[in-house]
Amino acid sequence: MRYAFDSLFRMTMKWITAVAVLLFVGVVGAAERPAKPNVLLLLTDDLGWQDVKCYDIDEPSPAETPNIDALAKKGILFWQAYSPAPTCAPSRCAIMSGNHPARAQKTHVVGGAPPRPHSKHMRLMDPWYSGRMPEDTFTLARAMKQNGYVTGHAGKWHIAINHHSFPQPMDVGFDWTRSDRGAHAGMKDRLSGFATNQPDDPYRLDENGFPFHQNNEDALTFIRENQHKPFFLYYCTWLVHSPIMTRNEALLNKYVKKLGVDPKHTNKKDVPGQLNPYYFAMVESLDYYVGQVFEYLETTEDPRWPGHMLSENTYIIFTSDNGGMEGSPKERYTDNAPLSRGKISAMEGGTRVPLIITGPGIRKGVQSDVMVNGLDFYPTILGLIGSENPKDKNLDGLNLSELLLNDPTNPALVKETDGSVRDTMMWHFPHGVALESTIRIGDYKLVRNYDHVNSDTPELELYQLYKTKGRKQERGDIEEAENLAALMPEKTQQLNRKLTEMLTEMKASYPFYNPDCNGELPGKESAPSVLSHLQNGNKVEFEVQENGAKVVGADLIYTLNGGERDEEWFRMPATVLFSQNVSVNIPEGTTHYYINVIDENNFMRSYPEVGKKPYSKTAIQAGGRKPSVQKTKKKTKPASGKSFEALLEKDANKDGQVTKAEYVDFHTAGFEGKDKNKDGLLSPDEHTHKSFKGADRDQNGQLTRKEFSTIFERQFDNAYDKNGDGIATIDENR
Repeated sequence: MRYAFDSLFRMTMKWITAVAVLLFVGVVGAAERPAKPNVLLLLTDDLGWQDVKCYDIDEPSPAETPNIDALAKKGILFWQAYSPAPTCAPSRCAIMSGNHPARAQKTHVVGGAPPRPHSKHMRLMDPWYSGRMPEDTFTLARAMKQNGYVTGHAGKWHIAINHHSFPQPMDVGFDWTRSDRGAHAGMKDRLSGFATNQPDDPYRLDENGFPFHQNNEDALTFIRENQHKPFFLYYCTWLVHSPIMTRNEALLNKYVKKLGVDPKHTNKKDVPGQLNPYYFAMVESLDYYVGQVFEYLETTEDPRWPGHMLSENTYIIFTSDNGGMEGSPKERYTDNAPLSRGKISAMEGGTRVPLIITGPGIRKGVQSDVMVNGLDFYPTILGLIGSENPKDKNLDGLNLSELLLNDPTNPALVKETDGSVRDTMMWHFPHGVALESTIRIGDYKLVRNYDHVNSDTPELELYQLYKTKGRKQERGDIEEAENLAALMPEKTQQLNRKLTEMLTEMKASYPFYNPDCNGELPGKESAPSVLSHLQNGNKVEFEVQENGAKVVGADLIYTLNGGERDEEWFRMPATVLFSQNVSVNIPEGTTHYYINVIDENNFMRSYPEVGKKPYSKTAIQAGGRKPSVQKTKKKTKPASGKSFEALLEKDANKDGQVTKAEYVDFHTAGFEGKDKNKDGLLSPDEHTHKSFKGADRDQNGQLTRKEFSTIFERQFDNAYDKNGDGIATIDENR
């Protein structure tokens, strides 16, 4: 009887306890969502519009991206999302600063160098552009800190001359930062050295067969350590940027079989299609790792909102810094078709990117054709957390929060500050072989080509990307295949005028013609010359000779840290005097300087000639006013000749760093020129350098192309690749 009573008592107490717990959870669960939601801005590297399965259009992508596809079903997938620029550094600076690359004078990677033609064959040369985002910029990170957020960065940075140059994340508002490449650190041989199950393997395979990836672990660490506070995480993956390799042998073999290709002989860039097994192993790896972050948010209770998961109060913005990199000359990485071109071009393939946004209040499973841009992230994130744009700061993007939280398919909800509906976006990329600016207004896109004199390239191209009637939009020429400029001259000029208006307002910089190019170029004989200069204290006057074309402008290009590892050059306008001479006051602290003079035909002459003639050297200090004639002094080149500027000539994809493959391919291209008898072998008479003996491993007195390439493999490993990751950077070689 007593046992029955005790049993009944215990059962009653358990029931009471259970009810109490349920009531408690119900009360807590009913608590309001914390006013400050978390924000995860997940920026992938070089991920193309057609590299993610949920973006399949026309030909299906071979990629398998279940986690990213699942994310799209939890929020909004944008079909017409764009990056601020077609390369990484300007996009990253634009996202963090809210300033258009043209306005910031940060339009390409690296930068901060005197303008110069890359070779005598180049008709045009890039303008000067900044090497970094200024450290005093009121960044998105600073704005989030001001709103009570803990701010973190994980992964790639690259808003300066190099990944590790000043300013770093903690210089511009981040509380926490990590930048480990993880499993994507370069491999010396991508056909061997895969990750294993061995306990001492730094990339040890997990239970699903994927290598340990420190970059992703860093992102998870920040969330784990800061989930009890409102957090902003800027997670920048190193994937899927080159080097094109994977440590996951099983995954590589999966795509080798799926694509039916030979991993030893991948297709060259002139072969279309998404057929690179290394690349798509990288894409699936990216999906796996970011999926771990999504899963953590989905399965971890929010300490600030008991009874709810972190994902319920976290906005996720998933995108890419630019369009897909289609490849180097020797290897195709991906194919952005049906879009035209890819990274390092402002055509659709270089700027259109995947974009998925999820979070509280955002409808699930929506697909939107509204045109949006990475410049919008700064004001949009502030809008989503209930904050206004910083005072005294004009942002070039727009707040999309009304669009996201109401009707993501209604373009009328994206409004300019004057209340008008936005229908215009502009890109400026006066670099490399692209040398173009583009503008999209509604359905139409104009391309302005700067290298069009005496060439087959038209100055203006006009394409109708879409055909819109009311809220209904049909696909048009997203391939940018049918140039309508001649058929629609009024529309062409309308867009061209608007492009000029926007570039002028932003004080954009334009490329110059090269007066020393060895091809025919009208006006190069009339380009001016600089004969001498006289320095008196910090004032310098340059004697200029006009040779038929009027001098219309001049710039001083100067540095405060000449000869240092992260040497950085700046630009300021000089005064063209009535006599056509040029005068300028050199900023205090200057160590070296050039003058650039520009004529009415847009030819630019540098004095001294950059890279060949010597610097002019001076050190202007406060109070230093001793008159003197500045004499030129021969620039001392590094004994090894290993300047990073020279190394960048081997940078095939113009991303500001040189992979081993790029370096070797650049030099091995000289094999055919040396092979005078065209027998496919080099004799000691054809390759007379002392490196012949070391490369001739079988001692048969001749070099195959493969043996010849080993010369440059050793050069790269010994001279440039200091940390052995397969990539040469400015930090290692300056």
